[in-house]
Amino acid sequence: MLCAMYRPALRQPEQVLQGARRVAVLEDVMNPTNLGAIFRSASALNMDAVLLTPACTDPLYRRCARVSMGTVFQVPWAYLEQDWQTMLHDCGFRTAAMALTDRSVPLDYPPLKEEPRLALVMGTEGDGLPEAAIEGADYVVRIPMAHGVDSLNVAAASAVAFWELRCGENH
Repeated sequence: MLCAMYRPALRQPEQVLQGARRVAVLEDVMNPTNLGAIFRSASALNMDAVLLTPACTDPLYRRCARVSMGTVFQVPWAYLEQDWQTMLHDCGFRTAAMALTDRSVPLDYPPLKEEPRLALVMGTEGDGLPEAAIEGADYVVRIPMAHGVDSLNVAAASAVAFWELRCGENH
């Protein structure tokens, strides 16, 4: 045995949202490498918290923690309940779902940066976001692409989106 540790008590979403302005919501991101990369980008690019649906991989899974370079221990995170969109709205957040739809606006759409509290919602590898998450969002956003490429891996897309929508001292 190399190490034995106590797992910290799970936080409630409302706890990690206190004082937060920019959060990532991950819908069923199951690949621990992607999840770790998202946490690393969230930390580096000034996201205040990461919220996960129950089907997401465990951020404390060894591979996830390693890929994150330990940032899973820096960025506050919590698991969401079923009606997470209502909870986010009740906490004063507007939601921006990353999806390719007819109503998608570019990621640099000016009103997005002006939102005082914004939750960026990203979906699982391959399938993306479920229709209900897209329909319930205040905004639907896309990263403009070139050369016929329609999308990026969720971890790469998160880094681009976190950079574009960041706020705080590094903005």
